[in-house]
Amino acid sequence: MAISIKVNGKTHEIDADPATPLLYILRDELALNGAKFGCGLGQCGACTVHVDGKPAFSCLLPLAAVGNREVTTIEGLASNGKLNALQQAFIDEQAAQCGYCIAGMVMRAEALLRVNPHPGEEEIRAHMQPNLCRCGTHMRILRAIKRAADRSTEIGVGHEERL
Repeated sequence: MAISIKVNGKTHEIDADPATPLLYILRDELALNGAKFGCGLGQCGACTVHVDGKPAFSCLLPLAAVGNREVTTIEGLASNGKLNALQQAFIDEQAAQCGYCIAGMVMRAEALLRVNPHPGEEEIRAHMQPNLCRCGTHMRILRAIKRAADRSTEIGVGHEERL
């Protein structure tokens, strides 16, 4: 049974069981390997993607539940081969140690910055809480998010305008 989904602005016809987790479709069918399988229980956030702009654990989301909603992965954030400000801030702050959680962290942070381009530290911490970094780079991740927010202040635009 073919199911149509829209990922990173492109429509794909997927022939899979509707109960298949979105994560498996992204990785195995579409070769979008940014989202990672961490726990399979929605407890670590390594599989975080956006569904209609909101963070979602793709390991828990069955293909059938995606419907006509827009899915965005870490691969969909760059524009014309150029990283967005948040992705660049994660590099500048050396926020990745092993890198396993980083795509999920970026996707969760991106969702926050789209709603509030200038969040305070407590808001960032609360928003990022569902995503875990087992290497302990949380402080670098926090600095990267602040850097991206500060950068949008410096150039005088909202985060969404820099994508």
